[in-house]
Amino acid sequence: MKANEILDILEEMYPNAECELIHKNAFELAVAVVLSAQTTDVSVNKVTPKLFKKYSTPKKLAEANIEDIEECIKTIGLYRNKAKSIQGLAKGLITEFNGEMPQTMDELITLPGVGRKSANVIMSVCFGLPAIAVDTHVERISKRLNLAKKNDTVLEVEKKLMKKIDKDRWNRAHHLFIFFGRYFCTARNPQCDQCPFVQICTDKKAKAAKGIE
Repeated sequence: MKANEILDILEEMYPNAECELIHKNAFELAVAVVLSAQTTDVSVNKVTPKLFKKYSTPKKLAEANIEDIEECIKTIGLYRNKAKSIQGLAKGLITEFNGEMPQTMDELITLPGVGRKSANVIMSVCFGLPAIAVDTHVERISKRLNLAKKNDTVLEVEKKLMKKIDKDRWNRAHHLFIFFGRYFCTARNPQCDQCPFVQICTDKKAKAAKGIE
């Protein structure tokens, strides 16, 4: 089964798949993406309303007391490091980009806390630029559905998906894979017995646990 055929099925399963990080603009999304590292979007969405109410612009966040930022986000993991990262992000936007979110990969990854995945999310969601962000869900699903090899790096997975998926579907692919990985093909308890892709799945352990050969 080809990548675009997989997407066709996922579109039927999740027609409303979209970014679940609550944001109003590119600055808020960038902050939310940084905060989402190693934690859930649900957890991030619980802390960002208070955070964005207090620090609605890069300038306000850049000038904030770091302890006040920590207080806003202390319920999520690694909150001290993340507080430094999002303040560094805000300062970078002020000093390097006049407070405006850049739109290119090379510029975005110069900002503190923003790696390749985060940059792809920002480019795709905020600016509609074709990009495939490979997070843990996308990586796992790509490897389970034989779109990438087990030992491929995140960058190798991204490059393979870009080759196998039509460019005009890159942005949707990211959200569809995430929804499938988050709500159906989960890491610990995938629904193999109901999966439309079970015949191409490479996860023998997961299938064996469900009694599927």
